[in-house]
Amino acid sequence: MRVISLLARAPLIAVISAASMLGLLRQAHAEMSDWAENEGGRMRLVALPPDADGHIRAGLQIEPKPGWITYWREPGNNGIPPQITIAPQSGVTLDAISYPVPKHISSGKVEDIGYETPVTLPLSLTASKVGPVVLDATAFIGICKDICIPFQAQLSLKFGTVAQSRPQEEMILQSAAGRLPEAPSADFEVVAHGMSPDLKQLSLKVTLPEAGNGTPEIIVTGPSGYAFTKQMNVGRSGKAYSADIAIGKLPKNYDIKGKQWGVLIVNGARAIETTLAFD
Repeated sequence: MRVISLLARAPLIAVISAASMLGLLRQAHAEMSDWAENEGGRMRLVALPPDADGHIRAGLQIEPKPGWITYWREPGNNGIPPQITIAPQSGVTLDAISYPVPKHISSGKVEDIGYETPVTLPLSLTASKVGPVVLDATAFIGICKDICIPFQAQLSLKFGTVAQSRPQEEMILQSAAGRLPEAPSADFEVVAHGMSPDLKQLSLKVTLPEAGNGTPEIIVTGPSGYAFTKQMNVGRSGKAYSADIAIGKLPKNYDIKGKQWGVLIVNGARAIETTLAFD
């Protein structure tokens, strides 16, 4: 088991000209916070100004150093899921955090679900007031190598009211959106699911987008803090795929009736995420 460490001169005209240019550069990048850094990586906020309805497209940009990882919303055995808290005085609410497709990382008895390379978590925010907004947020993530380090940072950025192109921010957020899993579709979907009476085995039948012999990666998320990845009794015929997912320990006296679990299925370059309802 990993150990959690609690480590967190020129003439006057030239000078004026340089200062003016620095001010312009800072204005141009006002929608990116400063980087917060620790020994395992760095993170910052990136955003676009509120639209006419107060909606803000933003992202938490995380860059682990080589050999380090950070975590998905259900991190696995010992990880820390990302948490973002917006200061009430910002006049901004956090509506949703989205998660690009993660990787199942297995090392001995330790199984993590997360990201080995830079990732941006898309954020949906809403501003409650019109005009300039100062967004103050606290981000708390886990970042791991041989040890897991809780990484907390205060991140702040200011939105102006001047409409202008922000290509760098737009590129970062568009790239993050492109890494999100798809919604199910006719060519890639869960067609049936069922839980065994003893809650030890979840059976899935899936339509995959392409025929083949490969095994898709499946991550099932149950109650908060529980994720299951072990596949058994696998079968594949063309685009039809079936597997039983081993369900490990659940909360004591857990009643699945009426609950909804999540499932992420990764097949090659495509991935879907959906919910499984248990009546």
